[in-house]
Amino acid sequence: MAPKTVRTSRNPDLIRGVGKFSRSKMYHKRGLWAIKAKNGGVFPKHDLKPAVAEVAAAKPPKFYPADDVKKPLVNKRRPKPTKLRASITPGTVLILLAGRFMGKRVVFLKQLPSGLLLVTGPFKINGVPLRRVNQSYVIATSTKVDISTVDVEKFDDKYFAKEAEKKKNKGEAEFFEAEKEVKKALPEGKKEDQKTVDGALMKSIEAVPDLKTYLSARFSLKLGMKPHELVF
Repeated sequence: MAPKTVRTSRNPDLIRGVGKFSRSKMYHKRGLWAIKAKNGGVFPKHDLKPAVAEVAAAKPPKFYPADDVKKPLVNKRRPKPTKLRASITPGTVLILLAGRFMGKRVVFLKQLPSGLLLVTGPFKINGVPLRRVNQSYVIATSTKVDISTVDVEKFDDKYFAKEAEKKKNKGEAEFFEAEKEVKKALPEGKKEDQKTVDGALMKSIEAVPDLKTYLSARFSLKLGMKPHELVF
């Protein structure tokens, strides 16, 4: 078996990054002068193969612009529908844990395409209107209300969408003046929808003794109560 030949560099390093011979010395040592003289004073150029040419064309530039160019990110994730908790079913009485109506009891009507829950007080009993809540901020109770007579087909996420407000250019005088917040009146159509839903719910609620009083009472923890031991 022939012994393996160990390749050594023609220009060994004295120290890391510094060669023994200069660049001009290596020019003569490698015989590049002879190749250049043979081809009329220039080095021969070889045409790149098509595959190599495509790779060279696709190579990113060496320098980049100083300013960052924002590019939209491609979202490859497919949205999965939010899974509803097994304890929450249509008609279940829920306790709100956050928000403007914290501690109020509401009736669950249905789950919207966005995953949020459509609930109502009803408004006539505890002042909670038709609204959307996240199931992470509710406690499901064992109390249920019959909502078979309530029509909730028309309610979706677009129903609760707010209209986009147009921004106006403020003048110098308006800039220094405090703007007064004008409370927008609720559209008549939404008021009628609230009355229709409440009317159908009230019949089912009044048919159960003490259910109206239960829904109107606000839930709160008192001294000595242990939340983890409570049964709702």
